[in-house]
Amino acid sequence: MTVIANILIVLTIVVGILFTIVTVVGILRLPDVYTRAHAASKSATLGVLSILLGVFLHFWLIKGIFSIQLILAIAFLFITSPIGGHLMSRAAYMSGVKPTELTVGDDLAKVVADVKRNYSTSHSEKD
Repeated sequence: MTVIANILIVLTIVVGILFTIVTVVGILRLPDVYTRAHAASKSATLGVLSILLGVFLHFWLIKGIFSIQLILAIAFLFITSPIGGHLMSRAAYMSGVKPTELTVGDDLAKVVADVKRNYSTSHSEKD
């Protein structure tokens, strides 16, 4: 049983390290803030979650300690990291950061233009 537990622990930690390496490469090599935020939020989340899962499994299967703190950390990270990446990308978009020339489409431009038009129309009627 200990051999299987150790294999499972090492496998989850190695997967976490690989996802973390993908995060670093993505942040260094990708062309704009939007693709970098995607690399940072998605693969870093999976990397850290895998490492935390390996640590949780180590304490549970080898040491016999069920750590509720690690479960809460995994849940908190799983919820907050993608949301943080999305909000940073949205803030960059709203502040006018242009995407790379390789970007094919901009689905958010029409929505933002409609909101701005509706906002200016509703505020000009009050004046």
